[in-house]
Order: sequence, then C-alpha cells, then structure tokens
Amino acid sequence: MPVPLADAFKRAEIPITAAGIYVREVGNGPNGPALIASNASASFSPASTMKLVTSDAALELLGPTFTWKTLAFADGAQSGDVLHGDLIIKGSGDPKLVMENFWLFLRRIRARGIREIHGNLLLDRSVFEPIVYDPAAFDADPLKPYNVGPDALLLNFKAMTFRFAPVESNRAVAVSVDPPVDAFPLVAPRLTNGACGDWRLRLQPVIDARGARFLGEYPASCGERTLYVHPYQMTHTEYFNLVFRRLWAELGGTFTGEVRDGYVPPSARLVAQWESAPLSEIIRDINKYSNNVMARQVLLTIASHQLNLPASQERGAAVVKTWMARKGIAAPELIIENGSGLSRSERISAATMGNLLGAAFQAPTMPEFIASMPLVGYDGTMRQRLNAQGVAGHAHIKTGMLTDVRAVAGYVLAASGKRYAVVCIINHPNAMRGPEVQDMLLQWVYEHG
Repeated sequence: MPVPLADAFKRAEIPITAAGIYVREVGNGPNGPALIASNASASFSPASTMKLVTSDAALELLGPTFTWKTLAFADGAQSGDVLHGDLIIKGSGDPKLVMENFWLFLRRIRARGIREIHGNLLLDRSVFEPIVYDPAAFDADPLKPYNVGPDALLLNFKAMTFRFAPVESNRAVAVSVDPPVDAFPLVAPRLTNGACGDWRLRLQPVIDARGARFLGEYPASCGERTLYVHPYQMTHTEYFNLVFRRLWAELGGTFTGEVRDGYVPPSARLVAQWESAPLSEIIRDINKYSNNVMARQVLLTIASHQLNLPASQERGAAVVKTWMARKGIAAPELIIENGSGLSRSERISAATMGNLLGAAFQAPTMPEFIASMPLVGYDGTMRQRLNAQGVAGHAHIKTGMLTDVRAVAGYVLAASGKRYAVVCIINHPNAMRGPEVQDMLLQWVYEHG
C-alpha cells in the first residue's frame, strides 16, 4: 500500500483491516497483476456500489437498447367515445414511468377515442411476484423516498413533494402537493415563531389515501421549503388511483369506477402502449444519482426476462450470480439481496468488484457502462469531490454510503494514459471519514498509475 494512503487511514482512525482495496490496470486481459490489493478477497458491505453489479448484468443480459413497455387494454365494447367495460393497464416494471411520461401515455389512450370509462381500471402487475415489503425495515424511516419498494407499475417513483410557505397576513401555512392528485385534502401545520431548526421533524405528517395531515408546526423563519416523501401509508394501487383520476379528468375524460389490481383477460384488445427510455439511459440515473428503487426494478426485470417467470429478488440474484460464473468471475462471498446496495446483508469483495470492472471494460457494452457512472468533479454523487485535483474529469466513480460504510468503485484514467479499475470499500464506525482516504487513493492512482 502506498505510504500516503496508509497515513491517510491512520489520520482517519480507520484500521487498514476495515477496508478492502483493489486497483488493477484494465485492457490487458484478466490476469494482470494488481497495482494495489489489500484485504481484497474479504467480504464487505458495498452500499450503493452494488448497483454496478446490477447495471452491468442488465446491460449484458438485456442489452443497452432494452426498453420497458406499459400497455393499455380495453375489455368491452366501445360506443362512440364511451368504453362499456374495463380499462386495463399492464406494467413491465418500468423504472422511470414519471408524471410527464404517464400523461403522454394517457393522451394516447384518449387519442384512441376513449373519453368515458363505464367500468373499472384494472392494474396488471403479474410480471413481478407479489412482494411483501416493509419500508421501515431498513432504517425505521419509511417516509424517505429511498425506501420506496419495487412495483411492476411503479408510477413517479411513488413519491410526493410538499411545498410549504408561511402566510403572515393570516398566520397560516400554505401547502401544495406534486403530483397534483384527485380528492386529496391537505391539512397545513400551525405557523409558529422561533428558529427554523430541524423543521421536518416538527411537521408530524400523516399521509395516506385520504389526504395529508401535518399535525405539528412550521416556523415562519423557514420561509419556503420543500419536503420529499414516500407516502408509505398508501399502497401503490392507491397512489396510482389518485394520480390517474386527476390526469384523466384534466385530459377531458370521465371515470367513476374503481381502481384495483387485476389481469388482462383474453377478451381484451390493445389500445395504447408506452415505451420507456432505453436501458443505457436508465442506468445513468441509477448510477449517477444512486436511485435505489430503479435498481430494484432492474434486478427484477433481469429475472422476469431471463426466466420468463414472475420476478422475485431471489430469482434476480440467482440469474446475476450465474451470469458472473459464466464470465469466470468467482464470487463465493457475493450476497445480493435487492441489487441496490440499500441493504445490511449484501456483500462483495473488492477483488470481485474489481474483476467485474475488468470484465466490463472488455465487453461491447463498456461505453454505456462507464458513461453511467459519476464523472469525478463534474456530476452525480462525485460532483463536489476532487474538483481542484488532477483526477477531476479523468475518473468515472460510483459511490456508496450507509451507516459505517463508505465505498467507491469505478475507473481512473491515469496521467500515464493507462486506465485502472479502482475499488475501495470501508466498513467501520469511522467510515464517515473514509471519503478523504478514498479521494487520496483516486488522486494517487491518477498520478502514479
């Protein structure tokens, strides 16, 4: 280990045994010697660097041009602009069916001449197995958007944005919500004086299908603020119902039926389709901004397409492990729970991650894979790191962060012109000091590799 790096570990009060490090030149075959290897075969919690495993597997198994299709079917006779029957929407696990895309999808249904639906809206999620998911299981904070669970008809990441603004004239708080939803009353918090402080904890939100009630207070000194939440007390179906009714009405449609889970019957006919952005674009969101629920969706999609069975996390993990074995990457320590790294049980070694990066560099999907990672000093989760150092703009690095975990993995293009796979995973109570050590490693590889 380079002396400056060893000294950085000492300053951070992180023992070297609490980190797995692996640095090896890529492009010269799979058996070249490592430039640095320390505890490289030990098992570590990788945090969000696990997304590299999921996204690389997806690129090779599904292909960079793979897209998700959301389908709309009509079951019943259409008379003029009235559908006498049910509308069915079948999902395929699109990780990014955001509001604007969903609006365009509904416009396509309207363009088929359907204005009134005299039936129900059925949601077909059968591409994924029914998932029992506890959003509080990871960190007992189910309101956090990163704790959203996967869904074959994931809509707008199942997230809500609330905006608060004090109205001094009548000592009240104005509250608005995005996306706009139908029949969703808002009860504002009380306006109070005093310091803003940790205003989120003082809101005391209760958010479910009946509306959002903020039972606490909001200090006037906060000014205008925004709160991003996962409304965990409503189901995916209830969320879909609220959004659909509002958008359908805004498009001039009428609907008085129920929204519930169901299946596409043999008698239904296809009326509209929405196709997602290609996988190569989707993984940029996953890796540059570390989107957890999108990574979960991708792992499940791998399972459904490779096995032609309703997807589960276990099936997705098994497919990825088999794929790695076929590539000759031995990974006896590898544990994949959900493919996102938002897990206390997922494990990988620095050498396994480094070998995966080496193999990915030789694959035809290499350009898409590297481009999906944050560019050091410029964007994504590395935008604020190493801005003034030589390695800025010369490395694509995925980061990972959990309590007691800090990780980096990716590629450094050294000043010599050689490119290196670099992995550093720290598991220790002082891991929050780890980024300084990891940044030094990236700069050292740039200068000395």
